[in-house]
Amino acid sequence: MIFHVLPGDSLVGTFERAKIDGEVVVCREAFVTGDLDGDSLEEFWETRANFLSVDQGSDPIEYYEKAALELERLLEAEPTDEVNLWFEYELFCSVNMWFCLDLLKVTGTKLFRVAPLNTSPDNVWEGFGQNSEDDLVQCYDARIQFSQEDISVGSQLWQAYRTRDISAIRTLGAYRSSCFPFLNEVCNAAVDIDTQPIEFVRELKAKGLTELETLFPEFRRIAGVYGFGDSQVESLMRHA
Repeated sequence: MIFHVLPGDSLVGTFERAKIDGEVVVCREAFVTGDLDGDSLEEFWETRANFLSVDQGSDPIEYYEKAALELERLLEAEPTDEVNLWFEYELFCSVNMWFCLDLLKVTGTKLFRVAPLNTSPDNVWEGFGQNSEDDLVQCYDARIQFSQEDISVGSQLWQAYRTRDISAIRTLGAYRSSCFPFLNEVCNAAVDIDTQPIEFVRELKAKGLTELETLFPEFRRIAGVYGFGDSQVESLMRHA
């Protein structure tokens, strides 16, 4: 079986129109922010549900059904299967991908990185948003298989991020692989995530950008490496 892990519901429609064979699994999480504690997967989901309930007012039951159970489908993968991780380059997607690599490392399945098409230094953090159906087919055709070392590093990155092991994040940021093309920049952002994003928001609010509609585009322009969506930026605005 072929699985495609998509980075969110926004890509599903374009992906389906591209008619790429395989089962779709949608990552409806944002592991880049919030509590990541839990000695087991069950405890981890409970931690996430509680965090999102407090931070965004989400329903814990709905979270478990739509986010947790969806990702647990990956545990069904077998060594003869193929799992394609369709994640963008910024920290938001990188952390989600690291989680998937950690979750999948025990399955022995073949894992592939599918990256956005036509990225340039000016829009490298933009991701799949501008890609058409034909573009997605090209992305899939150009996918890169994760080596065992890549998978191990991805798992280590996840563990370092969830425990806020800054030293390990810095060290792992030096790893070089075609599956992690902007790892150093992303790890630098991971190191500063508790301080720099909220400082950017404070600076923008001081310039008179006090509404999400005006602040969010500017935040994306100057802090695209974090990959924050409107929910994360809105949360920062409440605390800035």
